Amino acid sequence: MTGRRRPTLPRPFPGVISAAAAGALLLSGCGVLPGATGGSREPVTVMTWAPDRSEDINAVKMAGVPAMAQTYARWVNDTGGIDGRELRVIVCDEGDTSIGAERCAREAVDKKVAAVVGSYSRHGQSFMPALEAGGVPYIGGYGASTEEFSSYLSYPVNGGQSALLAGHGRQLGGSCTRVSLVRPDSIGGDGMPPLLNNGLLAANRPASTDILAPLDATSYDEQAAQALERSGGGCVTAVLGARTETFFDSFRRLEPDGEQVRISSVLGSVSQPLIDRTGGRNSPFEGAYVTGWYPDAKNSRWQQMRDVIEKYAFGDNRIDPDDTTVQTTWIAYTALRAAVRAIGDENVTAGRVVATLNGGVEVDTGGLTPTLRWRFKDLVGTLSYPRIVNTKVTFQVVREGRLTAQKKGFVDVADTLTDAPRN
Repeated sequence: MTGRRRPTLPRPFPGVISAAAAGALLLSGCGVLPGATGGSREPVTVMTWAPDRSEDINAVKMAGVPAMAQTYARWVNDTGGIDGRELRVIVCDEGDTSIGAERCAREAVDKKVAAVVGSYSRHGQSFMPALEAGGVPYIGGYGASTEEFSSYLSYPVNGGQSALLAGHGRQLGGSCTRVSLVRPDSIGGDGMPPLLNNGLLAANRPASTDILAPLDATSYDEQAAQALERSGGGCVTAVLGARTETFFDSFRRLEPDGEQVRISSVLGSVSQPLIDRTGGRNSPFEGAYVTGWYPDAKNSRWQQMRDVIEKYAFGDNRIDPDDTTVQTTWIAYTALRAAVRAIGDENVTAGRVVATLNGGVEVDTGGLTPTLRWRFKDLVGTLSYPRIVNTKVTFQVVREGRLTAQKKGFVDVADTLTDAPRN
């Protein structure tokens, strides 16, 4: 692949949708909040963006992200606000375009929000410079753009796709003698094999076989045949975002009867909503290994989020508590809440939020992640992803149509998140 730039952090998952910054204040007005003691402090205004609507048939809607943000605000405000402060959420449809992402970022700066929280966008090269120019922090984005793991104003709550791939190699290394990796034929895809191989080599397994695939294909028969032939009866993993389903449809059709090969992927390419949509326990993903960031959706640590959705989402079917984008938004707002509480009596501005996060405020997510903190010494600090602070992943497997923990607790992949492949 001559002429390509050095692979950097792979872009996780294609999202999409239409443009336009549809800003809308969730709540307005001042006064005493329900459950607050005494007079309320100045409100806290933030923004959450995501692709929401589109005429593009290939669009992947992320409407659950702003819907979860609004639900979180309703809950917080109904229970006294954040230490007496009303939480106001502006939502923006970034449309999965660079123009839309920049427009949302400029709106956030113009409206002097304290932070952009729990958002989804693949266009970090467009929105991050605008946020940096306005001094607005980006807290807990989904991890769909490389800039989220390099910008000094980004505060990620997970390790992005890099951590997933490194962890996935470790997961597969436990039972797969050989691995075929089917990944995008793109600059972002070029960075995937070294990360997966680092995990495999850490488990004393050989490097994966690299199989390139176009992201716009309607069938992957050729790649499926290569993966099946070169797996040597081991495992086949596909990390193709929204096209992962299409690949495994092709793969299962070609797989000989009675000779089932273990399949696998990472969250974002495979998710519980996808498993549900493709047949549950009869899904082609039954038995698949999957690496994630958080505990599986059945874990009791998600109960508070589920209770909030049940009471304050008012039946909004855009919010699926099993969806990782929704879960990430919940965690991001948990981080915001910790920062606002740490600011105390002063007005909550973007500058104070940044100073508080940089100063070492600890975020307890109730076990959904390790305790989060963004001091300089907490950062992984590697060349490709200097802003990662959470290097832990979870190993899951699809059993009877549900993503279930394969291994209890978290697995730390900090030692495999290196800038160069292992020997």
